[in-house]
Order: sequence, then C-alpha cells, then structure tokens
Amino acid sequence: MKSINIKSIEYILRVAVFLTFFGHGYLALIGNVSWLVYLETVGFSIETGMKIMPVIGVLDILIAMVVLFKPYKYIVIWMVFWAFSTALVRPLSGEPIWSFIERGANWGAPLALLFILKLKTSLNES
Repeated sequence: MKSINIKSIEYILRVAVFLTFFGHGYLALIGNVSWLVYLETVGFSIETGMKIMPVIGVLDILIAMVVLFKPYKYIVIWMVFWAFSTALVRPLSGEPIWSFIERGANWGAPLALLFILKLKTSLNES
C-alpha cells in the first residue's frame, strides 16, 4: 500500500476549509436572518447585526480564498477560533448542545490543517 502524502492531506483540508468558510460567508453576505439571534446573544442589536453580517460574509469569503491558495498560519488560527466561537454561540443562544457538536468539523478541519502546516514546517527544519 502506498503511503499517504502529507501534501495530499493538506490539499483535502484546504478544500474542506474553503468550502465551509465560503459557504458560510455567502450566507452571511446575503443576510441570513436566522443568524441574527447569534449576534444578539453576543450583544449586537438586530440593526447592527444586519449591518455587520455582510462584512462578516466578505471576510469569511476572503479568508476562504486565501487558505485555498496559500494557507497562512495566523489566518488558519483565526479560522479555528471563529468557527469554534460561532459553533459555541448556538447552545449559548438556547439551542441544544448538539448544535455545537454537529459543527465540530467547522473548526476541526482548520485545526487539522494547522497541525499539518506545523508538521510540514518541522519536517522542513529537520
């Protein structure tokens, strides 16, 4: 059996992270009103939420595209933080814990990508 190439795993994770953030970014850009409750949970008014949601969407789309072509460590760290936070806000807003659990891949994929990037760096240094 052939060994699995780390570069192949990296590309799979880059595509997965891209799709997750591009998809969520698009939904935020078009103003997915069902997400306003999450913004309210962290202290934003409905009006402010409607104004910042497109900004969040553009940012998600931009970082999705960057990571697809060149995954910078600090952007990937941001993606882990952001995806974890947005998953965590769901049970904080009254949804069941399962709404957090089912979104584990949203922050798990960028976390795995971060570990692959660190592994590649350490292999290149040795």
